[in-house]
Amino acid sequence: MAESNFIDYVKICCRSGNGGAGSRHYNRTKINPRGGPDGGDGGKGGDIILIGNKQQWTLLHLKFRKHVMAGNGIGGSENTSTGASGENIILEVPLGTVAKDSETGEILFEITEEGMKKVLVPGGRGGLGNAHFATSTNQAPQYAQPGEPGVERWIVLELKVLADVGLVGFPNAGKSTLLSVITAAKPEIADYPFTTLVPNLGVVKYRDFRSFVMADIPGIIEGAHLGKGLGHRFLKHIERNAVLLLLIPADSANHRKEYDTLLNELKEFNDELGMKDRIVAISKSEMLDDELKSAIIKEMGDINVLFFSSVTEQGLDHLKDELFKAIEENAQH
Repeated sequence: MAESNFIDYVKICCRSGNGGAGSRHYNRTKINPRGGPDGGDGGKGGDIILIGNKQQWTLLHLKFRKHVMAGNGIGGSENTSTGASGENIILEVPLGTVAKDSETGEILFEITEEGMKKVLVPGGRGGLGNAHFATSTNQAPQYAQPGEPGVERWIVLELKVLADVGLVGFPNAGKSTLLSVITAAKPEIADYPFTTLVPNLGVVKYRDFRSFVMADIPGIIEGAHLGKGLGHRFLKHIERNAVLLLLIPADSANHRKEYDTLLNELKEFNDELGMKDRIVAISKSEMLDDELKSAIIKEMGDINVLFFSSVTEQGLDHLKDELFKAIEENAQH
């Protein structure tokens, strides 16, 4: 996913179609000059609809589409013929897309499954033709309903990446390297902060042909919940992860402090993040001997830690076992 192509926020003006007017028509001929009403109903205005597409990972295709307008319904006609409905507009979006009202901030719905379909802005109903209003005392009604007008509203679409496991850590904690080793993802990797500027996703192949999805979220810095660094822009993606994998590099100056800072940033952004299932792992463990590992375990106190190395692949199978077990336990809650 090229960083310039990853768009996780768009604001668009949506206008649904007007309903068609009901017809005011009478079935009158030379033979039957006093025929009754036969005006048909107007067609429904077109809806604007969102549908989930698991093959999409970005809202880029909507970035420059500022106005989305559905078709208007056609008016009814004689012989109680209903007018054609206006054309619906269907927008395909990635799984994890949240639709909000731009003015109020109200969350309308979230697209979470392949093929999931939700009406974003409904079209106006078609008006009833005069055939509906005939009575014993008014056999030739002069009235037919106009169609309902469509709705115009500004909508915000926000993407929150869906993944089973979210990688959380400071810049250069080894998240991208881990993802590149255990999945087919090819994130950019270099020895400087914020190499990862967009979430990268990869599928981890597990035993017995099973798998799970892992997301490398850009590195957190202290104060991220206040918007520092990449801040709010990427913390929101962690909200949709079932399990969090907190990575602390073996060469950290203070492993416990780094863990506490990461956990604090998550809690400050959203209390629920602090309650998510999490696994803590020490990356770059190829540089540790047994004595140093024991020192880190003692330093972490009551926090259980796993050790692994993306370079030597030591501990990776055990890490995948623990992650898959946590995912399954989470799914049962």
